[in-house]
Amino acid sequence: MTMTRRDFLSASAGLAAAPAFGARAWGAPLPREADIVVIGAGAAGISAARRVMAANRRVIVVEASGQIGGRCLTDSATFGVPFDRGARWMYNPETNPMVKLARAAGLDVVAAPISQKIRIGRRNARAGETEEFLAALVRANRAIDEASRGKADVACASVLPKDLGVWTGTAEFVLGANFAGKDLKDISAIDKARAQDRNAALACRQGMGTLLARLGEQVPLSLSTPASRVSWSNRDVTVETPAGRIAARAAIVTVSSNVLAAGGIRFTPDIPKRQLDAAARLSLGSLDRIVLQLEGNPLGLARDDIVIEQSNSTRTALLLANIAGSSLCSIDVAGSFGRDLSAQGEPAMVAFAVEWLGKLFGSDVAGAVRKSSATRWNAAPFTLGAMSSAPPGAQGLRKILTEPFGGMFLAGEATHETLWGTVDGAWESGERAAEAALRRIGALKDEPAPAQQPRRRTKSPGAPSN
Repeated sequence: MTMTRRDFLSASAGLAAAPAFGARAWGAPLPREADIVVIGAGAAGISAARRVMAANRRVIVVEASGQIGGRCLTDSATFGVPFDRGARWMYNPETNPMVKLARAAGLDVVAAPISQKIRIGRRNARAGETEEFLAALVRANRAIDEASRGKADVACASVLPKDLGVWTGTAEFVLGANFAGKDLKDISAIDKARAQDRNAALACRQGMGTLLARLGEQVPLSLSTPASRVSWSNRDVTVETPAGRIAARAAIVTVSSNVLAAGGIRFTPDIPKRQLDAAARLSLGSLDRIVLQLEGNPLGLARDDIVIEQSNSTRTALLLANIAGSSLCSIDVAGSFGRDLSAQGEPAMVAFAVEWLGKLFGSDVAGAVRKSSATRWNAAPFTLGAMSSAPPGAQGLRKILTEPFGGMFLAGEATHETLWGTVDGAWESGERAAEAALRRIGALKDEPAPAQQPRRRTKSPGAPSN
């Protein structure tokens, strides 16, 4: 039986958005002054810069890597067709400004794949088996949601129903590793329950990285320009880079929580311990993508088919087959298993993907592989992981990350209380940080920042509340 996307995502509360490709070098010497400096050219950085520009204030974005996008990276070179090495989906099309911006930029925004399949050994799940799995996901999500309303925050794994049977491992993979990059034992029930509904998923046909690069085309930015030190006070900010210093009235830092906690940028004085501890606890999970070019469609799947397996553990993966009608198939590995596999290097990752597909579709898969590639986001020095998720007791730390200190403002998906782990959340956090910075320098009326309100959710019968 084939599940509809609504069935699968209603039960699982959404496929993971993990970690776009585009490069535009700064064509003039680095400016020595700006009203606001933005550190990082991912979704949060680009949205922040665009908001500052809309207020007619001087802004410069400094980006350590050689491309726009951060954890959004579209690769068109490796196989000759575009595929996303990082973030793949956008959500909430009615309220997500990125959707309208993408269409205005002439890019194609399309609905995510309609159906998903479950493999049990070398066959597809039957209708009754699929219904059992969906019911297991719903029950698991309800248990997590109920636990989130308790007096103490607990790990999602500790409240799972004990009678999920053969679907336990698959449910743990879908709800934990594939959703948040971490195993359910490491995820706060409150954080999971507060994650907004992500049913209505959309993709950019040209790639999420292409979209970020297009939206950053008019933004003044300097690529391959890491911020090495940031000196800050209640009066001003100075950002030091290999290309020179920039004096500003405020700065917006959009690097990942892992980069922040690892001291990738030195701050003088140090970041307040309150924010630094929050960044350390809101660490990034692991989600990587192994892409195989398979000749002749040996899996016998349709365009953009999504496949998971009935597994007795989280040592499993998610398959997106025949991406956009091409011969590319991506195998996503995540959580503790994905982290361990990624640490072994690309050859081991490819070997697992071939073995896993062979187990589900037959051993002739290995002979059909023409080319392969794999991401290793945990080893990427300017990201150090995929997306943030809060451990038990740490959900409230997301709000702490948004607290300004001096002329400094933090942004990124880790700072969003409900859209964490998504490009949508990163974009929205950048806009909010920019508005706070603009208020500080007197470019906007001194009004309190709008509270982070969950967007309206819709439920299908039996769907979980998150």
